[in-house]
Formats: sequence, structure tokens, C-alpha cells
Amino acid sequence: MTAPLRDSALTRVQRVSPSSSSLSSTTPSFFGLVGRATALAAAVDLARKVAGSPTTTVLIGGETGTGKELVARGIHDHGTAAGAPFVAVNCSAIPDSLLEAELFGHEAGAFTDARAARPGLVESARGGTLFLDEIGELPLALQPKLLRLLEERTARRLGGTKEYTAHCRIIAGTNVRLEHAVAAGHFREDLYYRLNVVRIDLPPLRERRGDILLLAEHFAREIAARRGGPAKLIDSGAAERLEAHPWPGNVRELRNVMERATLLAPGRTLGAADLHLDGQAVVALAGPGAPEVGRISIPVGGKSLAEIEREAIRVTMLMTAGNLSAAARVLGISRPTLTRRLRESGLTRRSLLASS
Repeated sequence: MTAPLRDSALTRVQRVSPSSSSLSSTTPSFFGLVGRATALAAAVDLARKVAGSPTTTVLIGGETGTGKELVARGIHDHGTAAGAPFVAVNCSAIPDSLLEAELFGHEAGAFTDARAARPGLVESARGGTLFLDEIGELPLALQPKLLRLLEERTARRLGGTKEYTAHCRIIAGTNVRLEHAVAAGHFREDLYYRLNVVRIDLPPLRERRGDILLLAEHFAREIAARRGGPAKLIDSGAAERLEAHPWPGNVRELRNVMERATLLAPGRTLGAADLHLDGQAVVALAGPGAPEVGRISIPVGGKSLAEIEREAIRVTMLMTAGNLSAAARVLGISRPTLTRRLRESGLTRRSLLASS
């Protein structure tokens, strides 16, 4: 076993202060979560309510790119622990062999290269919030330890004999229905119920059609502010193209499209062609029966079927930041099938993310 990824970009420890901005009547925002959709408003309202209860465990559900971490940060920043650490970790992005030490810490000599004791992220979140994203990917072997943390508020470092008290709120995020994982035997039922104290579900962007232009304009202003220039305008053709796109990558995909268009398009106005969403075909690896979210758009002109499939996998892996479970769901195939096709295509998660 090698040393945990403490300095990795996969984990983030930040001290954040409450935002001084208020909600705008024209662009409602909950710490970056923008929109007017009824389902989104209901989720935001529930998040604001639970923010006032600093010990309540929260489960945030939603597809990749819908803003689960933004909601978790909003709950933290609206609560009494706003000045304390907000610690986020993606459970699917850290190898199983390292995850226990990363979360709970380790003692000297606990494994190879463990020359000194190190606290885990649970201890780093003391007084604040620990956000466990993609909780459905937590290995079964670690689930009892998280259950004990939630029930007893105590934990033990890897290789240690003494328990320490965990003074932090736990917020979990998932892009899969955990009840399905329970039924499949991949997730403990008692842990599911312990996490599901307050559940907040975020709608996918395809169910928030009225928010697409609102978000696009918001991103255009945000990008312009960073660059120190005027925001580019969206013409009617671009607006129609934005509203017609299925957005399998949700708000994250829309942000990336607007960033690219704003940086590369000449002039003050964005047209449909500047979005680079035209001339694309919808590809579903699982065939015609795949759900809408299981379809992605890629250029197919002059490509063989194998090349189209490889490109679909590559784009989806980039869109989901290398999350195998999320990519498999978008593509409409199982995670083992995706793993096999990655291997057959000569693609690896590390090389894909390094080239993005």
C-alpha cells in the first residue's frame, strides 16, 4: 500500500466565508446555483432549511454536473460553521486501497511509506463539513466504518488503536439511486438509511429548459468579468441551439460550451456556429432503448463504427471528469462493460484527464 493522496487535486480543503451577495430577483442564485425551475427552487429551499441544523446528515442526489458540491457548499456557508473547513472528497476518484487512510488518517508504520502519522479528512473537517461525493462508490469494506462515524461520531486511524471524536457534519452526494445499489448488494441498507436523513434531489438540465438561456447568459457575464471585458450577447440562432441540445453533462457541460465559445468566437455576439453543437449526431452505445441521458453528441462524419464508439467513450469520460460510474450511466452501459471497452480502445482514465 502506498501513501494517501493528501496533496492531490482529488481532495480539497478550503476555509470559506459566507457570501456577501444577496439573491437577485432576475437571477436567483444559491452560491452559484442559478435558475428558476420549480424543482430547483424546492431543492434550494430545503438546503436553506437544513443549513440551520449543523449536525443533520444530508444526502444530495443528482446526475453528474448538476451542482451537488455547490449545494453542499451552500449548506455549509449558510450554517453556523461557515468559517470552519469545508472538505470535499470524490469517493470514486481515489483507489480503494488508499481511501481509508485518506478519510480516517493513519498511524506511522500502518503501511509502506507511512513513516509518520497523518490525520485524515474527517479530522481536517473538524468543526466544519465533510462532503463525500459519489458515495455510492464507497467500497463495501469501508462502509461499516462510515456507519460507525455517523452513529457514534467516532473513528480510528488506519493502524491505530485509539478512537477520536469526529466534530463535523457529513454531507454525501450520489449520481446513482442508492436504493438500487442496496437492492443489488453493493451498498449497506443501514448506511443508506443513516445517510438519507434529509435528501435533496437536483434536477438534470434537460428538465430545466427554461433555465438554459438564463444560465448561458450568467456564464457569459461571469467569463467576461474574469477577462475584464464586456459580456458577449447570444443571438436567436444560438439561443435555439442551446435550448435544443440534450445537455447530458448538465450545467457543467453548458459552462464549458460557453467558455469555449466566448474565448474563440470573434465579435460581440455568439451565433449558433460559435457553439460547435451543430452537425453532430446522437450516439447511444446501448442502442435505441437507452434513456435520453444515455445519449451524447459527437461528430460522426467519415468515421468507422469503432472510431465513433471510441470517441463517444472519450468525450463522456472527459465530460464526467473520469467518473466511471457516471460515464457508464451516460453511455447506457454497465461499469464493467465500460472498463472493458476502455481497455480495448487503449484508453485510460489517467491519460484522458491528462490530455483535457
